[in-house]
This record gives sequence, C-alpha cells and structure tokens, in this order.
Amino acid sequence: MSEEMIPDVEMTSDVVVAEVAENAEPAVNYSEKNLAELVTLFEELVKNEERMKLSKEAEALKSAFYKRLQKEKADAGIAVSEQTTESEEAAETVVADNPFASVEAGFKDLYNQFKKERAEYNRQLEKEREQNLALKEAVIADLKELLEKQEDVNATFPAFREIQNRWRSVGPVPAQSYRNVNETYQLYVEQFYDMVKINRELRDLDFKKNLEAKEGFCAAAESLAENANVVEAFKELQKLHEQWKEFGPVAKEFRETIWDRFKAATAVINRNYQAYFEGLKEQQAENLAKKTALCEKVEQIAEAEVADSNQWNAYSKDIEEIQKEWKAIGFASKKENQKVYDRFRAACDKFYARKRDFYSDYKDSINANLDKKIAICEAAEALKSSTDWKKATDQFIALQKQWKEIGAVPRKKSELLWKRFRAACDEFFAERDKNAKPENDYYGNLKAKQRLIEEMKAYELKGDESDYQVLQEFQKKWQEIGFVPFKEKDNVAKAYKDAVGRFPSSRPQRKGRGVRQLSEKERLIQKYNTLEQDIVTYENNIGFFSMSKSSEPLIKQMQERIAQAKAELNTLAEQIRNLAAAENQE
Repeated sequence: MSEEMIPDVEMTSDVVVAEVAENAEPAVNYSEKNLAELVTLFEELVKNEERMKLSKEAEALKSAFYKRLQKEKADAGIAVSEQTTESEEAAETVVADNPFASVEAGFKDLYNQFKKERAEYNRQLEKEREQNLALKEAVIADLKELLEKQEDVNATFPAFREIQNRWRSVGPVPAQSYRNVNETYQLYVEQFYDMVKINRELRDLDFKKNLEAKEGFCAAAESLAENANVVEAFKELQKLHEQWKEFGPVAKEFRETIWDRFKAATAVINRNYQAYFEGLKEQQAENLAKKTALCEKVEQIAEAEVADSNQWNAYSKDIEEIQKEWKAIGFASKKENQKVYDRFRAACDKFYARKRDFYSDYKDSINANLDKKIAICEAAEALKSSTDWKKATDQFIALQKQWKEIGAVPRKKSELLWKRFRAACDEFFAERDKNAKPENDYYGNLKAKQRLIEEMKAYELKGDESDYQVLQEFQKKWQEIGFVPFKEKDNVAKAYKDAVGRFPSSRPQRKGRGVRQLSEKERLIQKYNTLEQDIVTYENNIGFFSMSKSSEPLIKQMQERIAQAKAELNTLAEQIRNLAAAENQE
C-alpha cells in the first residue's frame, strides 16, 4: 500500500464528529427534568457561544419538553390532541386556555429562534464549504497547469510550494466532494514529483522535510494510542490523517517504513475505539437488564393486593429503594433507554395512583368505623349502671367482641374512644364484683377453677380412652363453675387451656375389639397444633390491647406468653423430629 493511501477507517472530521455524537451518551437525562428545568436548560443553550454545535442537545431538550408537557396536561385533566407528540407538528400545538399555555409558548419562541439561527448557520457553513471546494478546485487546476508547462525546475518548484501552501490554507469542503477532490490533488502531487525533473538537492531537501513532518505525525499518533480517552484520541487521529495527506512523499527507502509506523499506531487507536464501543454496548445491555428487572419488581408491587395502610407504607419504602437503585444504574442504549424509563415510570405512577385511591376509600372507612365505635361507647355507657349482672355481662362481652372486629379509626380519636369504652366496662365489672351474690361468688369461682386446673395438671395420663373420658368430666365441671373476676378471666382461661392441652383432643379410634391409643409422636403433634393456635390468639389480643397506652402491662404479658409458647414449640418440634428419626431406623 502506498504511504499516501488512506485506510478504510479514515473519514472526514465532519463524519467523525457525527459518529462520536451519535454514540456518545447524553450528559443529562432530560426525561427526569420538569418543565421549568427544561426551559432553563434551553435558555442556557441558546446563550452558549458554541450553541451551533449543540443541535442534538437542542432536539433532545425539545423532545423531553413536549413529552413532559403532554404528560402533565394529561395528569391535570387537560385534553391532549392525538397529534401532541414530540414531532414537529406537536411544537405548533398550543392549548390556549390551560395553565401550561405560557410556558409552552415561551419554549416555542426559544426553539424557533434557535431553529432559525441554526438554519442560517448551516446555510453559511455550506456556502463556505462550497467556496472552499471552488478554491481547492482552482488550486488543482493551477497544479495541473504547472505540470503541463514542463518548465525549468527553478521556476516550477517555488510555484509548486506556493500551490501546496494555498491548498493547506483552504478550509473543509462538502463531505460528498471530500474524497474526490483530495484524491485528485494527491494524484497531481505524485505526478509532479515523478514527472518534473527537479535537481536532486531540492528533491532530497523536500523529502527530508516531509519525513520530519511525518515522523512527528507518527509520534503524535503513538501518543494518542496511549490516551485513556479513546473517543478523543480517535477524533485527533482523523486530524493527523488529514495533515498527513497534505504533505508530499518521502525518499523511497523510508516510504514503506514511515507508513507502516503510522498505520500501526492508527490500528491501535481504531481497535481501542472499537473495543470502547463494544464495551459500552455490553454495559448498556447489562444496564437494560437491571432496569428491566426493576420494572418487573415495581409492576409486581403495583399489581399486589394491599389490605391496610401498613402494607402501603411498606410497599412505598420498597418503591423508594428501587428508585434509588434505578438512579445508580447507568444508561441503556439510546434505542432502549427511553422505553425502559417510560415503563418504569408507568409502573411507579400506577402504584401511587392505587395508593391515593386506597387512602381516599380508607378515609371513608375509618370515619364509618368511628361512628360504629362511638355507638358502642354509648351502648356501654347506657349499660354500665345495669344490675342485671348476668345479662349485662353477656352484653358487655358481645360489645367487646364487636369492638375488636371494627377496623381502625382516626388516630387522634383512637385513644380517647378506647379509654371511654374501657372506662364504661371497668365501671360495670367493678360494681358487679362488689355486689356479687353468694351464687355469683366470683372470687370463690376463681378459686374453684384454679383448684380444678391443678387437679387436671396432676392427673396422670393413661394413654387410652379413659383419658378422653376424664377430660369430658373436667370440662363439664368447668362449665358448671360461674364467672370469675373480670381482671382474672384471661389468666385463668390461659391456665385452663394449657391444662386441656395435655389431654387427647378426640376419642381414640377403635381397631377391631381393642382401642387404638395415641402414640407419643401423635400426642406431641396435637400439643404442637394447639400451641400454634394459642400464639395466634395471643397476637390477636396484642392487636386489641395496643389501642390503649394504659394496656402496656397486658401487652408485655402477652408478649412473654408468645415468647414462652414459641420456645415450647421449638422443643416440641425437636422431640417430634427425634421420634420420626427413631421410627425410620426401625
């Protein structure tokens, strides 16, 4: 290959800049900006001295502005024409009677100003390039004429030097004419050196000058090959190639060597440039995969069934964490980045829209619950002075059950309502206990139930049907004993339930003539299931007591019972596993 030939990777500066701009990632994600920020950014662009080189940024800002405008109009309930897109026609659509008309008109004026200025700039640029093309064609014509004269070298060589200087001083030409005009010029330059019989001294001096210049180009290219900014290095390499072509040949013995050196540095820069964009594509693909996964997470949350405000708050925190994670991920490809962002934004919007709807309905619900609990308070207050102890006790228990079944009320009124209800209950039961008749000896009943519980705990299980029959007798005695003091009912009920848990829950099945006895493993499993139900009951009680700050001791007691029950569950589970392992070995 001749040293003056241009490798396939070379292109004009204009083409290089276009390629770099096409591949470069935007510095700012305009889709996350609001209307005011986008207008401010466009105003700053219009004032920038280099604004004529920022047409891509201008178009990106325009696209983001009209997308944002369309969305905010839709959110505000303003009808948006089907033609309101980021197309050129959308820029002409201004809705007169809406709160966005002013900002839309202002942006349109800014953009039209920039567009006119840019069009004029491009016309001038194209005009200058056409003028440069005419100047270079004139230089070529003069060079051709110089070759045809075949005059004495002392006369032609200075003229040739002057032609070369004129060529180098002319600026860029239209891209479509670049290769043709440059190759024509190089052809005539080579013909000049080959055909004109200049004296050896002048020729060697010119060869030496060209060699020094091209060695400098090689050194510059080799330095660029070490540049970490591969995009900048590639752009600078194109300039070196253009300068290389403006110098004539070197002595024959150096032509291949100097060209190979320059070509080797060029190959390194081109490989780095290609690898950079391959790596960028891989990273963008990874980013797209990560962002797609986050979209799926948000979409799943946005579709989830949510029962209460605690779940909404938990999901809101999840969404916030996902949004932070999203911001930490880099851009996807230019083709996919906006699509995946729109998908992510749509999922987030859906979640928050559902949350708003929930809280709108939730407000109505808690207000209805407030009315229900006020009615229960009034019923309790009307009932608290009753002396029909048995009937009123049943009615209070029913009211307490209704209270538990009613959902949340406004937080500011929850504590007051609970205290009001509890005060009516306490007043009634305190008065009932003071006026207990002999047949309603609540403290006597308490002692009787405690003795029965001790008797049940002391009973030694036989492991046959008699255990079930004994349990039936114990339960019958329990039912015959009357009420206990209100404050003791939960404790004694818990102790009784624990005692019952020792017994089989159903009559053993007969097998043939005999009676099938429960195995130790089955008995432990029954006890395990009963204990699990106890934990559920305790946890429900905590939910009821938590409505009152004065119930902290009760809550603590429930929590201790839960902890004790869970510890016992673990012990039972271990015992069951050991028995199962022993059975397998047999």
